[in-house]
Amino acid sequence: MDEFHLTSTDNPKIKRVLKLRDRRDRDDEKAFLIEGYRELLRGSEKNISLQQLFICRELFLGTNEDALIAKFPNAQIISCSKRVFEKISYRDRPDGLLGIAQQFSATLQDIEILLKSKKNPWIVIAEGIEKPGNLGTILRSCDAAGVDALLVADPKTDIYNPNVVRASVGTLFTVPVLQASSKDAYALCKSLGLKIVAATPQGTASYTETKLQDPLAIIMGTEQLGLSDFWMKKADIQTFIPMRGNADSLNVAMATTLLVFEAARQRHE
Repeated sequence: MDEFHLTSTDNPKIKRVLKLRDRRDRDDEKAFLIEGYRELLRGSEKNISLQQLFICRELFLGTNEDALIAKFPNAQIISCSKRVFEKISYRDRPDGLLGIAQQFSATLQDIEILLKSKKNPWIVIAEGIEKPGNLGTILRSCDAAGVDALLVADPKTDIYNPNVVRASVGTLFTVPVLQASSKDAYALCKSLGLKIVAATPQGTASYTETKLQDPLAIIMGTEQLGLSDFWMKKADIQTFIPMRGNADSLNVAMATTLLVFEAARQRHE
């Protein structure tokens, strides 16, 4: 496998990586960044297509990197000096692997077909999430709990943000995920007969006392404002997480984790 070797940060290939940190450039190119061994490994397992793979052997942490590189035979391999790789990395401790991948996109129809194939489908709808780290953590929790799909409704940050990929630890590639409007997400819930459970501090039933075994959509709101009136009005039930201390709410990713694991517990009893 041929490799280019870069020692200058002024190279156009390096400038392209830096541009893809910006959402507008990601959208224009239909491309995004995947950095890290675990993230790239999970991407390879889901046949994510890499255009280019930047490597720095000096930063490799183990002995399996070459086997991973071989999983992307169609990618252009670009070897970098440590200084150059640290320029393109968005991690405090880079491990010498960063790829440019083609965006993949499910459609509402894809998600509907998937969910119709499930005996007892359940999804999470995250409305207006602003912080990439929260969205990535929500993906990770959905994967761990066995959620069938995540719908990112009226997104404020895109699923291809490098910090979403990073915080998800590659579960962006293992959880079926779709960006959609709240209107379309609601239409999907109705077409599948999903029970809509809205998480809100103003809920009428504790999340542990809410029945979550049915075909289900758990709706989570924005970090600052919570759920919109749209979802509050559309919900079949509003549930809350009891707070015993001075805080009146949890971080949205933490709250999602509690709810999906409670749902998983009930659904596997």
